[in-house]
Amino acid sequence: MKIGVLALQGGFIEHIHILQSLQVDTFEIRKKADLSQEMDGLIIPGGESTVIGKLLKDLDMYDDLKEKIEQGLPVFGTCAGMILLAKQIEGKSNACFGAIDITVKRNAYGRQLGSFFTEAEFKGIGIIPMTFIRAPYIESTGPNVEILSVVDEHIVAAREKNVLVTSYHPELTSDNRVHRYFIQSVCHCGLDPQSQEQILI
Repeated sequence: MKIGVLALQGGFIEHIHILQSLQVDTFEIRKKADLSQEMDGLIIPGGESTVIGKLLKDLDMYDDLKEKIEQGLPVFGTCAGMILLAKQIEGKSNACFGAIDITVKRNAYGRQLGSFFTEAEFKGIGIIPMTFIRAPYIESTGPNVEILSVVDEHIVAAREKNVLVTSYHPELTSDNRVHRYFIQSVCHCGLDPQSQEQILI
């Protein structure tokens, strides 16, 4: 298994460290040529969604990544990554990838002073730590979207087909279960059972 991590801006290195701790092969995606590498999954980290979106187009990476996601490449977006993957963004007429049928409210918890830490349920995993930094949340979902986490009556994690998103930053804690959940979803898309068992134990 090999997972690419978009490394144009934001907190990509923390995702890489977690993947390495899980003994998952990973690499940074910084330029168009990096997209030629074989990958079984993609992580889009937190950061500034408008900056990442602009860089994707300036570096001529957007169309290739959009095609890969539409063709079923498993993708995990955290915070800004969730905004980039959302079908609709409150107050904006255009989305980026439009890969998951959700409407997102940006900076929903306020700016830096509104950042916080809590623990809440992640469906199928249990209670997990959640770090929110200028976080968005999901205002509404389409009929095929599975809601995975709710905090203070706001949806903060969801999944649809090959797309997983969280408002919070699971990469900023020592708990790797959300990444393991993503890896498992990737495994179901083609990893051999023996390799899957080694990662999930």
